[in-house]
Amino acid sequence: MRVNDAVVERLERIIESLQENSVKMGQMLAVHDEKLDKQDRIDAVLFEKVESVHREVNRQANEIKAGCERDIRKVDDRLRVIEKKMWSIIGALSSISFVGSPFGKRAVGPILTPAPEVSIIEK
Repeated sequence: MRVNDAVVERLERIIESLQENSVKMGQMLAVHDEKLDKQDRIDAVLFEKVESVHREVNRQANEIKAGCERDIRKVDDRLRVIEKKMWSIIGALSSISFVGSPFGKRAVGPILTPAPEVSIIEK
């Protein structure tokens, strides 16, 4: 019987050890589960911050894009005005140089200056 008592006593110690290990494993799992939950909450906050920064960057990029497009339109409008003035000046200079040239004087002269009337005074 002593052998059986020794075996039973040894089995009881093993069972107690397994129970203690089971309790410790349960505690460890609870701690790990709590850490995982905490990390999930931290991740959610971080992802929200990343999304917030992403939205802000997109908003500012759109504002910058709109400002650049507005500036480009202003420059384009100014260039068109300058181009119109340039062509007007070129046209005016062309007209003046034509009228001032010998050919222009012959072509336009009779239209602009009437022929002098000849009058004879007799005594």
